Amino acid sequence: MSFTGVKVFSATKARERDELGEQVTRWLRENPERHVVAKKVTQSSDSEFHCLTITLFYR
Repeated sequence: MSFTGVKVFSATKARERDELGEQVTRWLRENPERHVVAKKVTQSSDSEFHCLTITLFYR
């Protein structure tokens, strides 16, 4: 995988997690010159918080 940049979207609150996909879509629309070559979705949690992270690798 060859990439020149990384964009990370992360949220811990339920409402923010629900809106994360819209944030990614908005960023993609605002940056049409970026070509996404890979993506990774990560979830982590402890006894109180749940974190969702979407990482985009682009050229």
